[in-house]
Amino acid sequence: MSAPVPGPVTGDIDAAAVKVALGQAEAAVAHPRDREREDAPDRFTEAVADDFVLPPNRIGVAAATRQSLTMTGRGLLKIKHNPQQLFDVIVLPIVFTVMFSTIFGGAIAGDVTSYLPLLIPGLLVQVTVAASVITGVQLREDLDKGVFDRFKSLPIARIAPLAGALLANAVRYVVATAITVCVGLAMGYRPGSALGLIAACGLVVLVAFTLSWIFALLGVLLDKASTVQGVSMLVMMPITFVSNALVPVDSMPGWMQACASANPVSHLVTAARELATDGSAGVEIAYTLAGALAVLAICVPITLRTYMRRT
Repeated sequence: MSAPVPGPVTGDIDAAAVKVALGQAEAAVAHPRDREREDAPDRFTEAVADDFVLPPNRIGVAAATRQSLTMTGRGLLKIKHNPQQLFDVIVLPIVFTVMFSTIFGGAIAGDVTSYLPLLIPGLLVQVTVAASVITGVQLREDLDKGVFDRFKSLPIARIAPLAGALLANAVRYVVATAITVCVGLAMGYRPGSALGLIAACGLVVLVAFTLSWIFALLGVLLDKASTVQGVSMLVMMPITFVSNALVPVDSMPGWMQACASANPVSHLVTAARELATDGSAGVEIAYTLAGALAVLAICVPITLRTYMRRT
């Protein structure tokens, strides 16, 4: 006789309770390393949350200044490795001083030596402003090469790359003023105040740096370096020649006298002449500094916004 086949298990057994009990048993016998692996993501997330600090939304003035000076060092290294960038600020003052003194000297002052006190301060302004034009051209070339795209990805102040490039170009302005003064002294120019002449050179360099922001704006707005140079020269020529830099305003036609008298370059030239003649600081210096501050207040934020939008 065959053995009876057992039937299904009967009784009050809760299937859900059995599953819970089996899960607790498996967790109890699990290897400690398995539990560490399960907890590892949570501990990693907590560590990252504790250690990771978001960069500040704004960079302080001191940090922005340090970063701008670092970018200035980069620009000075470019000049060091490519001294041909100084060619125009070395040759142009020599050519202008010799040419204008011999052409206008006899007609305006009777002789070259008498004309030099009128000419040299004017040429300081004219040559230095002309040297600031290259700022926009170099900026456009760097933008085309993608240099500023890399700067933009760095955690630095937005103004640092632009301010650094413009500050480095101030070396060009210093060279231009020094060559102009040296050529003038060699031709017989004798300033009434040596300290006043030095102050005049410093004022001219400061204003040239201010004007370089206008040309930097052109470098950001326009698409080609050649276009930037052409437009910059178109801006520079009237403001430097329609002034009292080379000739007295009284010798001009009436309508041009009004333009020359209102020209900010004329105020700068007059201030430089007063400083070089007797070291006096007249109201023309106040007009010049006020104009420089106005240019900075307007052009710097516009240039930065345009730079960030177009790069």
